[in-house]
Amino acid sequence: MKNVLILGATSDMAQAIAKKYAAEGWGLLLAARNMERLEPVAGDLRVRSNTEILALEFDASDFSNHPTFYASLKTKPDVVICVFGYMGDQTLARTDFDEVRRTIDVNYTGAVSILNVVAEDFEKRGSGSIVGVSSVAGDRGRQSNYIYGSAKAGFTAYLAGLRNRLAKSGVHVMTVKPGFCRTKMTESLELPAALTAEPEQVANAVFHGVEKKRNTIYILWMWRWIMLIIRHIPEVIFKKMGM
Repeated sequence: MKNVLILGATSDMAQAIAKKYAAEGWGLLLAARNMERLEPVAGDLRVRSNTEILALEFDASDFSNHPTFYASLKTKPDVVICVFGYMGDQTLARTDFDEVRRTIDVNYTGAVSILNVVAEDFEKRGSGSIVGVSSVAGDRGRQSNYIYGSAKAGFTAYLAGLRNRLAKSGVHVMTVKPGFCRTKMTESLELPAALTAEPEQVANAVFHGVEKKRNTIYILWMWRWIMLIIRHIPEVIFKKMGM
């Protein structure tokens, strides 16, 4: 049986991904910081599926413990999906560096820390897939979320470099850019229906993207073209748009 390790397994997006892999017969290693939230998720999946499911405690910000966490896995995964993230408060971040640091540590430093450990193992084994859920917010800095966007831009660049490094070793690295997604985190926002993906769409896209060894996927096709246009707007015009 193949196994997938999902880091940040309590989010709506991660739960949908877990359900998809369970339905396809994969064993699940579900990791998250909050075990009180994780255990019911794992329990529900055990009832719904006929596969092995483990719930594991993992803190993205506890960098020093990441090698120990991965080494403790009795069964090493075939696929690792990094889903955890933190949107952050852009206004607060202007004056509170703790908010800046939390945003960067969760979205970039923590992801790089654990995926560096995974990459070393996969490279030695000569196989495996690493999936990082980044964001379209990293495609261009905007005044509304440039702290979060800069962390995701760094993560996107990291995944691209890791993909280039590991290609010759037979290890696949995929970047996921969901765009708007309908989750508990966004339920208070008025999102355009045509540009908003459901968690199940993310799950299907991730699963098939890994199977086809894609490099970068946008969950809804139009986001690729939207961000292409946004990236190419001249700076003198972009500054006046107030985005």
